[in-house]
Amino acid sequence: MTVAGRRRGYEGVAVAVPVTVPYVRYSTRGAHWFIGQAVKRLLDASGLRKDQIDGLTVSSFSLTPDTAVGVTQHLGLSPRWLDHIPTGGASGVMALRRAARAVQAGDADVVACVAADTNHVDSFRLMLGGFADFARDATYPYGSGGPNALFAFITSAYMHRTGAIRADFGRLCVDQRFNALAYGSKVFRKPLTLDEYLAARPIAEPIHLFDCVMPSAGAEAFLVMSEGRAKDLGLAYATVRGSIERHNAFSSDPIMMRGGWHVDQADLYAMADCTPADIGFLQTYDDYPVIVMMQFEGLGFCGHGEAPAFVRQHRTSWDGSFPHNTSGGQLSSG
Repeated sequence: MTVAGRRRGYEGVAVAVPVTVPYVRYSTRGAHWFIGQAVKRLLDASGLRKDQIDGLTVSSFSLTPDTAVGVTQHLGLSPRWLDHIPTGGASGVMALRRAARAVQAGDADVVACVAADTNHVDSFRLMLGGFADFARDATYPYGSGGPNALFAFITSAYMHRTGAIRADFGRLCVDQRFNALAYGSKVFRKPLTLDEYLAARPIAEPIHLFDCVMPSAGAEAFLVMSEGRAKDLGLAYATVRGSIERHNAFSSDPIMMRGGWHVDQADLYAMADCTPADIGFLQTYDDYPVIVMMQFEGLGFCGHGEAPAFVRQHRTSWDGSFPHNTSGGQLSSG
């Protein structure tokens, strides 16, 4: 069955056994260890044997120069379907979508989707030295580089065009810290107030300390399989109602102020047979608060340029009027 004449749905696919290897600020262990711990937790929680995992996706920045193939050798896995997805925060939803298609196609019965990173002292700074050649080339003429500078430019442009102020971003950060503490985050252990957010030291104006994600070590993983297989295993599971992948949307825009959500929003909701009003809570990618604002707009929860007013009208804590990033997200859980 296709949606809007183009896309097949995800009927019959189950997502099960979400696991976390708790995050820590620094670790002397490598990314392989965290991936291995995540796979072990998947096996323990599902009752599956290692040889019953016949599909694998791996997402990691700090795994380099190794790849997903090397991971299979380290862990003694022999998957018949394999994908290495080094796309940072987009990796989780990409892994879910691709694994679901693999299950539907019969290319794999059970896919383990794993994302993991380590964080040695100074390793994050060294990694940023090679961050995104395209972005680096674009920002170096202005005397700066790296993701903080890049997103400072984007944030500044967004504030200029929409009238957003720092306190609007701060409301998101404060609520996510509240969520993280309720969730049990081990990276941040203290509440964050709006005054503390506003008084934090600048990193790359208008970005300040609490607009940035804390580098940390840890892992997340889940299994994708058919609904029938999940029932046979006695596992609790969720179904996939819609998922769409698009890269480099609006490539001619001089400043990134919108993403692929604007292109595919109608198809996504048609595939899922719902509207934004039906969504009970939302989990977004939050490398910087401005990107959260853009997703609120691009996913149809408010109009283009209206996210600042939206966050003034709603509390985004887990117990608020618009629950968002209920685990604390990257901004408060690492």
